[in-house]
Amino acid sequence: MKLKTTFAAIALSLLPLHAIAMCSGHEQQAQSCAEGTVWDDAAKACVNQVTG
Repeated sequence: MKLKTTFAAIALSLLPLHAIAMCSGHEQQAQSCAEGTVWDDAAKACVNQVTG
């Protein structure tokens, strides 16, 4: 009985690590802006495109 409890505790403690590993690589998303605007990384928003 003690062995089963130990294995269950180990399995439950490792579940969050599995969830984190499955979600890695989703930090970046493609941003699309309306026509005539571009993404400004500093402002973290779409801004009017300046042509010159």
